[in-house]
Formats: sequence, structure tokens, C-alpha cells
Amino acid sequence: MAAKEGRPGPLDGVRVIDFTNVVAGPYAAMILADQGADVIKIEGPRRRDFARGAGEGASQLNSVFLNNNRNKRSLSVDATTDAGREILLRLAATADVFVQNYRPGVMTRLGIDEPAVRAASPKIVYVSMSGFGETGPFAHKPVYDPLIQALSGLTTVQAGSDDARPKLIRTILPDKLTGMTAAQAISSALLARERTGEGQHVRLSMLDSVVAFMWSSDMGEQTFLDREVSAQAAATIIDLIYDTKTGYITISTMTNDQWAGFCRAAGREDLIADPRFRSAGARHRNADERLDLIQDVLLTRTADDWLEALDAEGVPCAPVLTRSQAVEHPQLQASGILVESEHAHAGRLRQARNAAVFEGAPMRIRHGAPLLGEHTAEVLRELGYAESQVEGFVEAGVVSVTRDQADHDP
Repeated sequence: MAAKEGRPGPLDGVRVIDFTNVVAGPYAAMILADQGADVIKIEGPRRRDFARGAGEGASQLNSVFLNNNRNKRSLSVDATTDAGREILLRLAATADVFVQNYRPGVMTRLGIDEPAVRAASPKIVYVSMSGFGETGPFAHKPVYDPLIQALSGLTTVQAGSDDARPKLIRTILPDKLTGMTAAQAISSALLARERTGEGQHVRLSMLDSVVAFMWSSDMGEQTFLDREVSAQAAATIIDLIYDTKTGYITISTMTNDQWAGFCRAAGREDLIADPRFRSAGARHRNADERLDLIQDVLLTRTADDWLEALDAEGVPCAPVLTRSQAVEHPQLQASGILVESEHAHAGRLRQARNAAVFEGAPMRIRHGAPLLGEHTAEVLRELGYAESQVEGFVEAGVVSVTRDQADHDP
């Protein structure tokens, strides 16, 4: 995938200033970068992205940073200085999008909030990503993914009921979901600007992103205002991961045809017309009994035997894989979701491309995640600064540059 050429991505020609850190903001900006945008990542010479020190791998180029910052250029500039602020505002005048994910008030103190940036670039799309939103009692609190899972009610969804001990989803879903929401919103704002000629301020929070995400399937009791809300009870005593003789599988018997297919594969045709299970409503009312029966049956044969038999009957089913098994599965191999590339400093990498494939414009890894300040001089020259000015900024600590590979260690 990375080696294929084609026409430029759909966001070719769009410049994005990525003034974000950790995962939510960088992931949003990387989606845009993968779709062709020129994304310039901003970090301070001394206060770099926290993600550079997290995850698997050495120093700056660990797995978390690599997997959320490819196809970006790095400008390392101290936004707390007058000269650094001037550089950022000059850069903003050339940009289409400015994305930041700091707590409310931080950008105002730095002098690069929405009004200041808009004065430099009237048609810019300015995006403010926050944890809890810009108003309310939690607005100025620091935030991490588990806090959003807890406050949104997501941990009780994962637990299975309001009475069970809450559980975290063991991936940073709020961070990544917020990043995807931001990328979609930015594309919409750019389209609106194309039609109206006007930029706008886009605001979104991690909390709002998760609540909106949950409402499509997990907030039934909270949807109807004229009905009393009861404690959310567990739907079933087990989830849909089943044991077999040799491993785990998952299956679905939602429709009547799927239930009948399972019964035939199991040699239990007598259960097709059983009044406890012969309709979707009956199967829901007797869910615990049904799932317990399925589990008992599945223990009699191997996972491979069941997958073959269930597939032959048209019953949705799949093996339950580890992450290492998943990346080697024929379906993932066939989809081309995994791409390999050579990073100049991190070595050979395997990563997942964006899920959306644009016809004629395959995602290209133009360059891997950058070292801190790797493109500082390049970007400053594009902005019209002379070499002597660039050197002066470096000597004054306003910017930092990476001159060689050794600089990627702290």
C-alpha cells in the first residue's frame, strides 16, 4: 500500500497546524495527513508531546507516537515567547486548519486562541478539543480517558448492568473516538468554507463524543422522557464469547433463520420450534437459558469444526483471536489494512492505514512520524525567514532543530 502511487489524497493542498498532544488530537490530525493534508505538528523545544515518552519503543519514536503522527512534519517552537507566537501566527496565515486540545484558557494565555488566530487567517477552521467541554463544573479539570469512561456511564455499559462493578474498556476508546469525530468535523467545516467562503470555530469534547456515540445503542432507558428510568439490568448472564473444545468463538443467533441454522448445525432441530426460542422476542425473554444451552452444546466439538458447520448453515460466527493472531489472519491480509514501511530512525514498521479507501488515491506513507524539530528549518524557510533568522531563533531557544539521528534521544 505505502509504495503505490496514484492521484493525491482528497485533502491534498490543505494545510493543518496540529497544536495537540497525546492521542485524541494527534490521531485526528493523522487521519487528515493520511488523506493528503500537509500537517505541521507543533511542539515546544523543551515541552514536547507527552506521547513521545509513552508506549513500546525507544525515546521519541515509541509505538504510541509513531502510530498517531505519521505523514506529519515537525516544527518545534516555544509558543510562550513573543517570537515563537509570531512564528505560529505567520504559519497560521498560510494554514486552512488550526487544531488544539488544551484546557480552556491555555490558548488565550499563549495569545493563540481563536480570535488571535482568526485575525491572522480570517478563513481558518479553528478546532478546540477539550476533555469535558468549555463550560460546566468539570471544564477546567485535567482529563484522561478513564475519567471520560467513568463520567459518561460507559463503564457500567461495559460491566453489563448498573448493579455490577463498573469496568473500563481496555482500550482508550474516548481518545480515539474523539479524534475520529474531530477529523470528520474538520472535513465538514472545510466543505462549508468551500461553499460559503467562511471559516468557523469548531468545538468538541471527549465527553460529548462518547455520550453521542453511546446514545445510538446503549441509552434506551434514557431516550423516552415519559417513561420512568429503572436501573439498567444485565441482559444475559454471559457475553457472546463461547468456549469450545479447543478455543473461543463468537456466534450470533438474532434472526429466526440464524437460530434454525444453529439448531441444525448442532443436531438439535427440536429446538427450532421450542416455544422458548421460536421468535426473537421469546429468545430475548429467555436469553440466559438460550445462551447457557448454546454454551453447553459448543463444548462438544472443536472451534474449527463449529466454525465450518455454522458457516455452512449461514450462522454469523468468527474465531476469537489474540492481537498477534489477528494481524496474521487471512481476512486482514486480504483487506490490505496493514501496511509496512521503512522509518529512517525507527526501522521497519507495520501499521494500520485509515479504514476508508479512496479510489485512485491510495494512502501513502510520505514520511514516518517526525523527530522533534525535524522540519523546523524547512518550515521557517517556507514562511520567508532567512537562514540567519533561523539560526538566531535556534540560539535564543525559540525553536529547536534536529540535525542528525543522535538527536532523537533525550
